[in-house]
Amino acid sequence: MQQLWSPWRSAYIQSADERNAEGCFLCACAAATEDTPDNLVVARFPSTIVVMNRFPYNAGHLLVAPKEHHGDLATLGTAQAHELIGAVQTSLRVIEHVMRPHGCNVGANLGRGAGAGVPDHLHIHAVPRWNGDTNFMPVLADVKVVSDDLVGQWQRFRDAFAELRGEA
Repeated sequence: MQQLWSPWRSAYIQSADERNAEGCFLCACAAATEDTPDNLVVARFPSTIVVMNRFPYNAGHLLVAPKEHHGDLATLGTAQAHELIGAVQTSLRVIEHVMRPHGCNVGANLGRGAGAGVPDHLHIHAVPRWNGDTNFMPVLADVKVVSDDLVGQWQRFRDAFAELRGEA
């Protein structure tokens, strides 16, 4: 069996106590009155937000989440589930436009046992991927090279969401 290693996630894992003390960052993003590089919100829908991942697997990694603190996909209301998936679809179109990846991973870790870093607030990951996007740095140096800065990405993603949704 092959294994996928992500040692660059150690910064995220090591900050768990700090995050728990601060409360749910997705709820904080949903409650924010302004979308800024500090909260990394790139799009809002009536009951859904799209946030750039501060600890990305790859540049352009987005999190799509209900605004409401809800952790169970199986009990999410039908209308909210439809909007959530629609926001994932829009996010994929924006990722394609901004990042030009060779593919994308889309998925959710449901519950702590499944690897959810925020197990009580449902969120779906949309991660752009490129052929050969892994290299020796994470394995040998415990460093993940992300080829773009979050603030620059944040602005490009906000602009692309606005353009795609006819808000530009």
